[in-house]
Amino acid sequence: MRARHLLIGGRVQGVGYRDWMVREAGRLGLSGWVRNRPDGQVEAVVAGPEPAVEALLTLLRRGPRLARVDSIEETFWEEEVPPGFFRR
Repeated sequence: MRARHLLIGGRVQGVGYRDWMVREAGRLGLSGWVRNRPDGQVEAVVAGPEPAVEALLTLLRRGPRLARVDSIEETFWEEEVPPGFFRR
């Protein structure tokens, strides 16, 4: 189980993307956090069983109804991830 650091670009701020992501990650039993960045991207760290992380990544590419996801940059996260999933 490795954590992932994500930078999500597109129309992802002001459309409920973070709240939607918190609900979906919680439903999948994942840990991590999500926050808006000043450059308009959403940043997140996601940790959990690989099938659940992959399921979330599939959902993140579509996003909620009002969002438009143009890109997701993904790298591995080496720092510890606390349990639960929350907004920062």
